Amino acid sequence: MSQKASLGPKRESMSKVDTAWLRMERPTNLMMITGVLMFAEPLTLARLRAVVEERFLGYPRFTQKAVDTATGASWVRDEDFDLDWHVRLTALPGKGGQVELERLASQLASTPLDQSKPLWQFHLVERYDGGSALIARIHHCYADGIALVQVLLSLTDVARRPGRGSDLQKAWLKDDGVRVAKRVGAIDRTIALGGKMLEKSMEMYRDPTLPMVLAKEGSAIARELAHALSLSDDPKTVLKGRLGVSKRVAWAKPLDLDEVKAVSRACDCTVNDVLLAAAAGALRSYLLDRGEALDGVTLRATVPVNLRPLEHARKLGNHFGLVFLELPVGEPNPVRRVERVAAHMRELKNARQAMVTYGLLAAVGMTTPAVQRFALELFSRKASLVATNVPGPQMPLYMAGAEIREMMFWVPQNGSIGLGISILSYNGRVHFGLIADARLVPDPEQVIRRFGPEFEKLLYVALMADWDAPVGAGEAEAVGDR
Repeated sequence: MSQKASLGPKRESMSKVDTAWLRMERPTNLMMITGVLMFAEPLTLARLRAVVEERFLGYPRFTQKAVDTATGASWVRDEDFDLDWHVRLTALPGKGGQVELERLASQLASTPLDQSKPLWQFHLVERYDGGSALIARIHHCYADGIALVQVLLSLTDVARRPGRGSDLQKAWLKDDGVRVAKRVGAIDRTIALGGKMLEKSMEMYRDPTLPMVLAKEGSAIARELAHALSLSDDPKTVLKGRLGVSKRVAWAKPLDLDEVKAVSRACDCTVNDVLLAAAAGALRSYLLDRGEALDGVTLRATVPVNLRPLEHARKLGNHFGLVFLELPVGEPNPVRRVERVAAHMRELKNARQAMVTYGLLAAVGMTTPAVQRFALELFSRKASLVATNVPGPQMPLYMAGAEIREMMFWVPQNGSIGLGISILSYNGRVHFGLIADARLVPDPEQVIRRFGPEFEKLLYVALMADWDAPVGAGEAEAVGDR
């Protein structure tokens, strides 16, 4: 074991929320965050290994295994830690272009990590598009996406010559507009309510008066819990169904971030609203081609919301809640889609839904496997996809002297959800990634290729509109559907 790898504590108790993510693992939905970094020049295995040993293993958690028992889960130091197992060299067939890299990433996203070792791996593709590519796989129980972005940031530099790491943490991540002030007491109350609900889950779920009972608790937390329970199941479409064990990933040609910002200003909404509305338009177009009747249909996406100060993200662990965002795929007018997404996002920012789901996750981590399975299925039926947006650094970064040209990641889905959309901005461009269950969406490239055209509709309307007033839905009628 290397000197770096020997620094981790021998055993630590795992938090309740991290335990919940560990126990969510299913053959049909692996709880693994997968990312791809594409380099403009070759990166050797020796240089990558040196950076990982020096910086990644500076987090002792990554030298620990996740050990789950009937009495609880723990982090246990891997006495046989072998860096060569975790940093691997691979190759693409033939000339190795994007299609081949997508296939490799799909295969790895469908392959479980070895439970007898720390749950992460880096796979270096030495020859890709004139440079190299790196596929990273890290189990969700180690940290949420916000924290893992911070971890990956610590492996990079702002100059080609490697230094001591960058000071980009504060510049990379921005507050997403959701208050993350002190909520310890409220979260404790949420965990207590969630625990009571989950322990009696079957009985309560069959009782139609449950939302009313919770609402009478009188607290905002109880009302949010009642609202979450009373949400209907998401509509049956080709995106819902029995899952398989194979995943398919794809990514789109990036958008210009300045153009996205221009559309957000024209529509008087956030960049996130514009991007999620474009995602809704892409899904609408794809579903129509698959023969779905979408008039008036709204699909829900579970969206992660950070619940801790960003400067604490490097402490790892999962500190986020989930909100149910409505995506109006039944709306043919692209500007109305933006308006509806923006309006619902404003409602969610003023609610406590994210805190409630965080408390429920903690409660799930304390319950029996049977109740965990029930709770997971109960909430996953209320959404058709997971969607996440991470603002990245707006300058080029380097890892071990090699410039990072593009980057993308995919979040895991849980329960019966079979689709995930990831949005990441980096160096003035916005990258869209999609991961899908191969049984439900065998052709994710047919979804992802529609993101650009959907955004171009909004850009066209914004350029043609009166720049002194917000864009109205009436100005988009001519470019409405398809």
